[in-house]
Amino acid sequence: MRVCVCVCVCVHACVRVCLQLFLVSLAFVYFAKAFCGAYLKSSITQIERRFDIPSSLIGVIDGSFEMGNLLVIAFVSYFGAKLHRPRLIGIGCLIMAIGSFLIAMPHFFQGPYKYETSMSHNTQVNSTETILPCLANHTSLLSVSCEEAAGSSMWVYVFLGNVLRGIGETPIMPLGVSYLDDFSKQENTPFYLACIHTVGILGPMVGFMMGSYLAKIYVDIGFVNLESITITYKDSRWVGAWWLGFIVSGTVILLSSIPFFFLPKSLPKQGEEDSNHTNTELATVTEQEHFLPDEAHGDEKEKLVTFQEMVKDFIPSIKRLFKNSIYSMMILTNLVSVNSFIGMITFKPKFMEQTFGQSASKAIFLIGIMNLPAVALGIITGGFVLKRFKLSIVGAARVAMAASIGSFCMLGIQNFLHCDNAEVAGLTVSYKGYPELSYNQQSLLSECNMGCSCSLKHWDPVCAYNGMTYASPCLAGCQTSSGTGRTMVFHNCTCISDSVMKATNMSAVLGQCPRKGECDSKFKIYMALSVVGSFMSACGGTPGYIVLLRSIQPDLKSLALGMQTLIVRTLGGIPPPIYFGALIDLTCLKWGTKQCGGRGACRIYDANAFRITFLGLITGLYFLTNILGGILYVIIVKRQKKLSLRNQENENGLEGNEVSNGHASINIAKNSEDTSKESTI
Repeated sequence: MRVCVCVCVCVHACVRVCLQLFLVSLAFVYFAKAFCGAYLKSSITQIERRFDIPSSLIGVIDGSFEMGNLLVIAFVSYFGAKLHRPRLIGIGCLIMAIGSFLIAMPHFFQGPYKYETSMSHNTQVNSTETILPCLANHTSLLSVSCEEAAGSSMWVYVFLGNVLRGIGETPIMPLGVSYLDDFSKQENTPFYLACIHTVGILGPMVGFMMGSYLAKIYVDIGFVNLESITITYKDSRWVGAWWLGFIVSGTVILLSSIPFFFLPKSLPKQGEEDSNHTNTELATVTEQEHFLPDEAHGDEKEKLVTFQEMVKDFIPSIKRLFKNSIYSMMILTNLVSVNSFIGMITFKPKFMEQTFGQSASKAIFLIGIMNLPAVALGIITGGFVLKRFKLSIVGAARVAMAASIGSFCMLGIQNFLHCDNAEVAGLTVSYKGYPELSYNQQSLLSECNMGCSCSLKHWDPVCAYNGMTYASPCLAGCQTSSGTGRTMVFHNCTCISDSVMKATNMSAVLGQCPRKGECDSKFKIYMALSVVGSFMSACGGTPGYIVLLRSIQPDLKSLALGMQTLIVRTLGGIPPPIYFGALIDLTCLKWGTKQCGGRGACRIYDANAFRITFLGLITGLYFLTNILGGILYVIIVKRQKKLSLRNQENENGLEGNEVSNGHASINIAKNSEDTSKESTI
């Protein structure tokens, strides 16, 4: 690789090879980081159940990635642009890998998972003794040793590992994209970015697919007798092998770091040997040196600049950046959009599970196999449209705006698709079978189970043959049982006979009852709208990114991308999982109970309240995004009209001003000192 670095200075072919190597390496890193990030999203439900924590706290854990970014993003973006960018990216990947391994660590120090149950039937696998649910002594269950339950606080390691992932991911986007844009042809940049993001979207696909697969594998596989487990992966208490995915993803990230330690600090501009003229393309730093001798001279000195001088120039650079009205408006628009997206992707599997009765594994699988390919196709389509039609900055903004409006329409229709609540006696329906929503634990008691001394805290659902779910065998009034493990059947359940929905017998089996058949057809329509909306939204991703790149000066590019990442992830990445989770917690009907008492994870939600809260928040944020996007589009169009008039003046004899105003058809700055040497695409 050292030979390649030397030859790249002189030989055009080697320049192309080095740039292609960087392109491939950056695409692989995008894949690796997206793979790990998506797997974390797919494991949110499993982590929540494993550590018995509410959705609001799981939102804090999810937002810790952005907290790590917040710690270093501004400094990495500014100082990193003046250092060895590829090497910094490689170091960041190493830190990300360490964070992934740290997330998986609690599994190896925590005791076996003991799911919540109202009776000890899960330990009676080899016994022939008949269990009497209604007569069981439920008070003895809380005498389980609380020492093992203290292991639930080990979610802190997941939090810290995610913080490290955020710190390590920091250099990848601002330094990687700026490096690519600095040394590639401007007409190739949109296509390169589309390719990188398309490869990157394969990461979430693989991450969600692996999350779906591991969600079906019991968390303590290899350490417990699986025949003694009485719950299935469809149960709200089930915990999959969440830890295994972080070991795999950490290894992939570790491998992705290797090429960056052998890439050069800089490259000659792609194709500059063949291009001796200028046009309406973006004025790069290299091109500007021919027109701005003072700034070119300053760039030579920049190689010898001290750390103190870089620090002194940091605040003025920030001020120059935010004087750019288009950049500032784009930051605000992206901020609102990311709030909606992060909240949606974090809790969408849970939404599908609670609203449409899908298992967590199936919900994750469908997102990975349907939504994410649509996003990949949308990203590459947006990049192709820009390259094929050679759209200006206004054209790119128009494509992004149209895509945003289209996806908003698809989202609006989704609000009208929903299923009824699952029929759970005492929570969503009365014991007679009539609709009766209740957030009060006392509603679980009825005349049919009053003499059983049942615990109201535990969630151990059984499904009766009349299609109604009961919170536990005891609350169903079951007198006897037969079978072992998952095949256990409860008989003579007195509450079943009280229901208006008569059953062929008075028996019940472990687990919740499935939703009604009409819910499946509604779910298929929902998924179709979701896929189309994902494609439309992704079509505007690359055009919007290009508008951002073309709205900033080349010497501020890394800082601008870093500040965008800082602001958007601080205010758009950290709060949404927290306030989405807190509001979703308000719709919980039945909370789980920890081994030593206290509230655990939610077991069942009010599906209608969940839908209104979840989709209502997303729809409102997307509506605001479209309003801000429309304002941004108007600003860009007005700016173009002004600059078109200025360019006409230049053509009529003021060509000398092109040095100070730039030779592009789009100029972002208002003053000659702060002119943005940016152009159309």
